[in-house]
Amino acid sequence: MESRGAGSVRRWDRHGRVHEVGVRQNGLRRVISCGTCGWREGTRFLPWGRTEGHLEKAAAHLAEAHQATVDPARR
Repeated sequence: MESRGAGSVRRWDRHGRVHEVGVRQNGLRRVISCGTCGWREGTRFLPWGRTEGHLEKAAAHLAEAHQATVDPARR
């Protein structure tokens, strides 16, 4: 089964630690997984669907579970 990256979200918490959630595509499924705590969520891949919805879900996990809200790109 081929696996390829579909994006990731990286945020820092107030202590300066970086947290990253990646979105990977495996066939007809996308898997959102957190590198910090191991949280995972599978979603269905639709060819006309956009990755932004998955990235928003990843950012929400970082904000809720890790209080990681500082975007390094905007720092």
